[in-house]
Amino acid sequence: MTGRRFFAATVSVLVTAAAAYLAAQPPPADLILTNGKVITVDDRFTIAQALAVQGGRIVAVGTTEEIATRAGSATRRIDLAGRAVIPGLIDNHMHLLRAGTTWQREVRLDGVGSRAEAIERLRARANATPPGEWIYTLGGWAAGQFADDPRPFTRDELDRVAPGHPLLLQASYYQSYVNTRALQTLGLDDSTQAPWLVRDAAGRATGVIDEGGIRGLAARLPTASGEALERSTRLMIRDLNRAGLTAFGSAGCEADVLPLYRRLAEQQQLDVRVFCITGATAGSPAEVDRLLPQIPAMTVRHGDAFIDHIAYGEGVYGPLHDPMFVKASNPPPGDLAQWRRMATAIAKARLPLHVHANLTSTLDAFLDQIELIDREYPVGGLRWTLAHGNQLNASHLARMKRLNLQAAVHPWAVINGGINRSVFGSDAADMPPLRTIQESGVVWGLGSDGSRANQILPFTTLWWAVTGNMVGGTTVLRQTIDRKDALVAHTRTNARLVFREQDLGSLEPGKLADLVVLDRDYLTVPADQIRNIRPVMTMVGGRVVYDAAAR
Repeated sequence: MTGRRFFAATVSVLVTAAAAYLAAQPPPADLILTNGKVITVDDRFTIAQALAVQGGRIVAVGTTEEIATRAGSATRRIDLAGRAVIPGLIDNHMHLLRAGTTWQREVRLDGVGSRAEAIERLRARANATPPGEWIYTLGGWAAGQFADDPRPFTRDELDRVAPGHPLLLQASYYQSYVNTRALQTLGLDDSTQAPWLVRDAAGRATGVIDEGGIRGLAARLPTASGEALERSTRLMIRDLNRAGLTAFGSAGCEADVLPLYRRLAEQQQLDVRVFCITGATAGSPAEVDRLLPQIPAMTVRHGDAFIDHIAYGEGVYGPLHDPMFVKASNPPPGDLAQWRRMATAIAKARLPLHVHANLTSTLDAFLDQIELIDREYPVGGLRWTLAHGNQLNASHLARMKRLNLQAAVHPWAVINGGINRSVFGSDAADMPPLRTIQESGVVWGLGSDGSRANQILPFTTLWWAVTGNMVGGTTVLRQTIDRKDALVAHTRTNARLVFREQDLGSLEPGKLADLVVLDRDYLTVPADQIRNIRPVMTMVGGRVVYDAAAR
């Protein structure tokens, strides 16, 4: 071979090798986050320093030096400066689509531990609201969470806070408190004959509304529609992102609100993932007859990573839907027969089920029915889930493990601990028995059941699970768990409960880049400070949806 031919051959080999090398290199990342503490929450609970994102998904997790090699000229770089990063938090059961109709008008008291701060928030809203307009709060708090003064609000007290506005404060689903303007606007007065209107010894309405009147009065409050609904919903979603929430199971996806979410998703402006738990609840045997033919037509998991329908629920047969503050249940055989007819049809259609089940006797009775159904239509692969589970016990959990059922656990006690003690006595300290649940081997996750039955802040929930304390600081839970198990329950296992474990719940290559950058390290901060952790940045699919520095 002549020198010229040898040179040409050598160049050809080098060019081919260089082309092969370049082809083997991954494309530059869209985004890299470096110099942090990346708490992956994978099955080994790996801690890394950095990660890279391409096309909305995580493509690499490792050291800062390793991830820096994934950067190109157009790569966005975020220096975490030592901050901790966790997966986007997932709530397995919320009622938030309807909350968008009221959010902009509400004065939320989630996580507020003092009456003085609550009054300050209400007074500030009154000063900023035109006279005569409604001010209200629909749940997410209870008076017992105020460490400085846990008494119910009075009519006279609320008159002083907002004399020029009708004011209604709904405390969980236990009581509501109204001022004089609210009574007048609602057409109520001292002579109104209603068992839920609490009166003093002189017959004067105190402003306290008992449980029987709560839902009816809430339904009469003004709500948003049209452009106002979109503004209110966007505000609510921003508050979710500020709290570190990136996805939730929606117990009900109201048909009049869901189109707004679909439009936002189509415009790539939906900043939270919504997984619908829907299906009609029968209220009578005749309704069971009507609904049974409809169940086989229900489809699940045909949506996308932002909006999907995932399970039938949360109700099956209305008469067996446990109220929050009833001490015990006694499910009648006839009602259980109707529940079983519905649940059998759901199993036969091979549908997942996510069902409200709270009290001991109800849990026992539902498990009896499911065991019978399982003989004919095995449910083990359907991911049936019992939701709330305040009175779950070791026997229930053993039966659930055999049936391969899941548990969506909700910390009602985090705001309702004082109410629970008054209703359930010493048993309230084991509602729910978190350590027993954790050690049972049953797949379970943490949710809230917000925004009315409970507060919605995930770091408050995590703090409650680790310390056993309710908002305000009173210890209400006997069985706590460690902070790693709590975080897994609010991320990785919840991803399974919303049928997205391949995409969400941990920071691993191939998964969607939903993550939260924290102002302090969740793993090392003193336990009582977990509730004070604040996200400084939240991402959904690698897109920044909340940035504290941008405010």
